[in-house]
Amino acid sequence: MRIATLASSSFGTWGCRRRVGILLGAASVAMAGVSGLWWATSVSIEAAPADFDSAVLPVRRMQVTDRHGTPLNATYANDWNLHDVVALYDVPELLVAAFVRAEDKRFFAHDGQDWLARFGAVKQNVLAMRQVRGASTITEQVVRMLHPRPRTLWSRWLEGWEAERLETVRTKHGILEFYLNQVPYAANRRGIRQAARYYFDRDLETLSRREMLALAVLVRAPSRLDPYRGDRRALHGAIDGLAERLEAAGHSSFERSREFDLKAPALPVNAGHFLQFVVQHAAPHDAVSGDGRIGSRRLRSTLDGPLQARLQGLLDQRLRSLARSKVQNASLLVADHRTGEVLAWVVGAADEESPGHLIDAVVTPRQPGSALKPFLYGLALQSDWTAATLIEDAPLSEMIGFGLHSYSNYSRTFYGPVTLREALGNSLNIPALRTIQHTGAEEYLELLERLGFKTLSGHPDHYGDGLALGNGEVTLLELVQAYGALANRGLYREFALQLEHADALSARRVFSPEVASLLGDILSDPDARRLEFGGGGTLDLPVQTAVKTGTSSDYRDSWAVGYDDRHVAGVWMGNLDQTPMLGVTGSTGPALVLRASFDMVNSQRTTAPLWLSPRLKRHVICADTGIAFRTGMTCPQRSEYFVPGTAPEESAQLATVERETDIRLLQPTPGLHMAYDPRLPAIYQGFEFLLQGVAENDLVDWRIDGKDFPGHRGPRYLWPLSRGDHAVSASVWRGGRLIASTGERQFLVK
Repeated sequence: MRIATLASSSFGTWGCRRRVGILLGAASVAMAGVSGLWWATSVSIEAAPADFDSAVLPVRRMQVTDRHGTPLNATYANDWNLHDVVALYDVPELLVAAFVRAEDKRFFAHDGQDWLARFGAVKQNVLAMRQVRGASTITEQVVRMLHPRPRTLWSRWLEGWEAERLETVRTKHGILEFYLNQVPYAANRRGIRQAARYYFDRDLETLSRREMLALAVLVRAPSRLDPYRGDRRALHGAIDGLAERLEAAGHSSFERSREFDLKAPALPVNAGHFLQFVVQHAAPHDAVSGDGRIGSRRLRSTLDGPLQARLQGLLDQRLRSLARSKVQNASLLVADHRTGEVLAWVVGAADEESPGHLIDAVVTPRQPGSALKPFLYGLALQSDWTAATLIEDAPLSEMIGFGLHSYSNYSRTFYGPVTLREALGNSLNIPALRTIQHTGAEEYLELLERLGFKTLSGHPDHYGDGLALGNGEVTLLELVQAYGALANRGLYREFALQLEHADALSARRVFSPEVASLLGDILSDPDARRLEFGGGGTLDLPVQTAVKTGTSSDYRDSWAVGYDDRHVAGVWMGNLDQTPMLGVTGSTGPALVLRASFDMVNSQRTTAPLWLSPRLKRHVICADTGIAFRTGMTCPQRSEYFVPGTAPEESAQLATVERETDIRLLQPTPGLHMAYDPRLPAIYQGFEFLLQGVAENDLVDWRIDGKDFPGHRGPRYLWPLSRGDHAVSASVWRGGRLIASTGERQFLVK
């Protein structure tokens, strides 16, 4: 018995030791495993961000607002919600309570992980044999946004510990605010403000109680529960379930409606073309970098959103009224010429389905017609002309290729000698051509380049004298900026598109203050335009406003541009497919829009007359001769402004273009080709030879094909047309004295 007892005791001791060893080994393995797990966890978890702002950078696409902060675009291309952030204290209390109850009811009690909810979720999922419930806290969901990983058990383990670390450096309120602003929804929307706009097109504070609950339950399954295309029955069931839990927690009862007032979001301001131009021409520190990212979240533009909306309606209405005149496209630009800030950038199209409405007509080059003439006369005034300089308005023809082009005014009327004031005010074509012959096309083109007309990039020979009549192509933006220089006392500067950069714009002087002021006085003078436009009318605005219209050939473009003491504006109408309108001119189409635009911008301010340079001197002159009027004279009188040093002497007649120009043969032009019409009798076919600089009483000896035809009075001679090669020359006599002889001119009649 003793031996057996001892053996049994020895065996028991050995067995106990073995079990202890196994337990110690298992404990060691467990400790090693725990240590390894903790080490793996410690090296795998990500550091908590110092602040949430740095966590959501960089910016891929910025938001542009108008001058009042109203968004002009809605972009969802960024990785984060950068532009629709709302402070937690501005979120309705019910909406906060709904999210906490739906997503993490012990959010304010736990330290980042809710172990009770996690064990409950495990039990529920095991019993159901499938995933029916998650247990991620709001803090863990924020970690998942900051550090996205594949959805594995290891990822969830790391998120829990990162959540605890995050709550040591960020407050509960800060975490909840970030979550509400960044939680993802359908259609790339993030945050409750974007979601409220996407589903209901309203601000958070205007949502109904049930709509707030909808935002809280949608985050669980944005696609499956989508009110537009998802399972609406499941959505309303989830909302009802949340409502019951909130009611049980002490909230008042909720309605059980099954319908939502869904409304697709729309931008408050239609300024897509302006927006595109601003983004393309952003300031250097806002510019897009090589990887497509930019440094600024928001750009505050100069655009006035409410004014833009009103002017868009005005332009669209005018296009509808001109539909029978085949006007399809239009654009309108308004700026503050004192600050250089663009206030409205409007593009209209009669047919929103046509591709033309996608083209920005504000920056599309078109022929300006007579809208360029003020700058030509400004160049002449800068040299040696005055507003009283007489310019001959008589028939004029010039060579185009081998042919002859005859110029005329819009009314087909010629007025003889007119003053520069009358020539500009009535937009006469012949005086403009004579003016560019005086100033030179090259000098005029250089002036236009200094005024910012970058689209006029051709050689002066490409445009020729036709540049005086606007045969080049310019944009509405360039044209209004140039008129802004006249309004700004002769200083040119490009318009500002961003409020923060408006003061940094540089300016350069193009016209003297006196010349700019004189041009404004002419363009705002109703009497100066009486010959062609009559008295009063659309161009005579209630506030003193300098106005100029323009119409290109075949009615393809019509313009109206003007400025008052504060604003400068321009309107273009035409067809971007290059088809002509039916007789729509600058004064019958765009002028009405321009007039109404000035009414809008001036409705809430005190207006003033245009600035008049105090250095301009007023003198009374004889309107028909340009000499200074003195007592005893019998002539039509006119009061005129003069730049100091240019006033007429009492006995000296102002220089005219004709007197300054040498006598020369205008018709035929060199190498002219003409066609004989065999269908007409010979007595009805003739061609007029024409001399420049010849008075009506001068005697002219014509020599045609070697034969002399002497003693004809005046600058014209009607020659019977005949086929063949011909040559003509002339000798001019005045007061019995030979004053000029022209060279021989060759031409052909086929």
